[in-house]
Amino acid sequence: MRLTTKGRFAVTAMIDLALRSNAGPVALAAISQRQQISLSYLEQLFGKLRRHSLVESTRGPGGGYSLGRPAAEITVADIIVAVDEPIDATGCAGKENCMGDDGGRCMTHDLWASLNSKMIEFLDSISLEKLVAEQLAKGISVDAAPVKRAISSTPVVKPIKVTAPNSVFALGNAFSK
Repeated sequence: MRLTTKGRFAVTAMIDLALRSNAGPVALAAISQRQQISLSYLEQLFGKLRRHSLVESTRGPGGGYSLGRPAAEITVADIIVAVDEPIDATGCAGKENCMGDDGGRCMTHDLWASLNSKMIEFLDSISLEKLVAEQLAKGISVDAAPVKRAISSTPVVKPIKVTAPNSVFALGNAFSK
């Protein structure tokens, strides 16, 4: 079995989301920036996670994603399966068409199928809540306040330097010199 970046990124993004879930919806752009994952890739992953009810989306200013159910109820296996990451060590992708010399399954099929079962069992035993607790125990810093994405109430004042004449008379004077 080989876990691709799809599964790794999905689990990483879900940990990031769960760490900040108490502060309201989390923007994918913020996760993208913190975790160095392409925003378009995250959008694809979160679409799949949303279809499996692992996350919920909120539209509009201050919108983003939040967990679809408590972190204690979401497992690593749930996340990986949601993003279509196959957990399979068999050579036949579980179809049992790995032909051995006798025309049946290959001699090691049961070994790899057993490994698949153990991997799923292991990933299913690890909750998102446990992964978040491990990150907090390591001392990861979580923003105390959510990032405000609404328009600021104080305008940004930039001085404007005008080099053009400001009236028809000034324009005429500029050409007469």
